Amino acid sequence: MRFDILTLFPELFPAFLSAGVTRRAFEAPQGGTAQVETRLWPLRDHAEGNYRRVDDRPFGGGPGMVMLAQPLLRALDAVRADQQAAGRPATPVILFSPAGRSLTQERVRSLARSDGAVLICGRYEGIDQRVIDAKVDEEISLGDFVLSGGELPALALLDAIARLQPGVLNDAQSHEQDSFSDGLLDCPHYSRPESLAVHPALPEQPVPPVLLSGHHAEIARWRRQRQLELTARRRPDLLVTARARGDLTDADERFLAGLKL
Repeated sequence: MRFDILTLFPELFPAFLSAGVTRRAFEAPQGGTAQVETRLWPLRDHAEGNYRRVDDRPFGGGPGMVMLAQPLLRALDAVRADQQAAGRPATPVILFSPAGRSLTQERVRSLARSDGAVLICGRYEGIDQRVIDAKVDEEISLGDFVLSGGELPALALLDAIARLQPGVLNDAQSHEQDSFSDGLLDCPHYSRPESLAVHPALPEQPVPPVLLSGHHAEIARWRRQRQLELTARRRPDLLVTARARGDLTDADERFLAGLKL
């Protein structure tokens, strides 16, 4: 798969793509290609004039600047020409925008199985609406807050996709137990020491005994119940969705019915 990234700040990406375990997805083996190929398209390379201008004031007045249509359109044309020359399919164009649908793990899994996408990282007050109407296939948001540009959402998406690729995580079950992988929040996790003094005035906090028992069925039951309890307290909407999909067992429902929320 390949992700073509249209950005004013390509320098933000290399450090991320070469760090941590997820770098394995972006590294090309000798004589081969990366599991997740990335291609950066600096938008100023597709601007004209001595100043390579990529923005201008909005018609109708108002604060801020708007990204110009022409550099974006030229960059998109260059991406399509490159894809065609490489024998690759024309992948969908995704714009990161507060107006988009919130990114979900389900959408990440879908993209992780796809041929990739063209990612537009907007800046300023946004991009010319005519580009969105004519070229953008999907708008994605990270949530109900505002960032300075689309680069951070693009990095978040690439990270989420990379960790789903085979061999990227040391344990393939790691991502299978993540929050949202089964529609629920993840359970709490503990490591050494078995008893921890978090404050001098408080008693030491032990690891839940069941996790030290070696009884795998009991551990699995405890983790499932903690998932259900945490989701019920913090994201009850996820339980509604899981119930509608038929993902909750009779044992799950009995446990939830006994919770005092």
